[in-house]
Amino acid sequence: MISRILFTSVCTAILAAAIVSPAAAQQQRPATEVTKVENTEGVYIWRNGNHQAMFIVTKDGVIATDPVSYGRPTGGQQYLDAIKKVTDKPVKYLIYSHHHFDHIAGGQVFKAAGARVIAHKNATARLKVLKDPHTVMPDESIGDKKVITLGGTTLELHYLGLNHSDSTLVMRLPKEKIIFVVDTIPVGSFPGRGFIDIYPLETEDFIKKVIAMDWERLIPGHPGAPNGRLGTKKDAQDVLTLMQEASAEMKKLGQDGKCWDTAEKEFKMPKYASWPGYENGLQFVARRYCGLWGRGT
Repeated sequence: MISRILFTSVCTAILAAAIVSPAAAQQQRPATEVTKVENTEGVYIWRNGNHQAMFIVTKDGVIATDPVSYGRPTGGQQYLDAIKKVTDKPVKYLIYSHHHFDHIAGGQVFKAAGARVIAHKNATARLKVLKDPHTVMPDESIGDKKVITLGGTTLELHYLGLNHSDSTLVMRLPKEKIIFVVDTIPVGSFPGRGFIDIYPLETEDFIKKVIAMDWERLIPGHPGAPNGRLGTKKDAQDVLTLMQEASAEMKKLGQDGKCWDTAEKEFKMPKYASWPGYENGLQFVARRYCGLWGRGT
């Protein structure tokens, strides 16, 4: 009897472990982690919660991006400490992907350690107005392109026009054929609340320009689905197609005078219902395109 009970208990435990939901598995991941990008010499991803940044280790120093410390008072220090565990080289540059606080707050420790903070000129202009106490002002504001060379590594910074913001930089590592793009191109998931203030038509042009660039892997500002994967050009094309289809559907509703309430209730995208985030994100996609085709904004 005891053996039978023990056997049953063990089987129950094994079964429970086997049926852990993907959401539970995600929750079991550590709050922060560093991951080396496969088949690179010094490209890493820093994840803090559901936000990600890229940093590159070279023989002469480190190029870091986005502190991703909004609402996390010690996030910047955790990021810097994580880099120090990888290398003893100093952080030479801290680059902002765009001006939104959830990605760029918390850079004080990098500035204090001697890093030069770089952002697009539109980000600098916006930050001057907002005066956020947790977000360090850039030391350098750039235009359409800048190339950083450090320790034999080249990183290109490209401004390709309006998209999720008016200050987004696409960062490209030409040797590794990797780009870092935050928010505008979600990998494997439906657009979320950040879609509410996107520039819809301009974003379509932006994504087309990104696809035309020479790259193979995309590091997103939020972990790709499933399992935190990197993106591909197909992922970028999928987002572009989703936007074009959403725009066409809401255009009919908006021009029929159904925005806001009626159009938002009728707007559905069943083709994408299986994508993570669909249920929560649909309202934001509907609202933004209702603004475009119902009000012209």
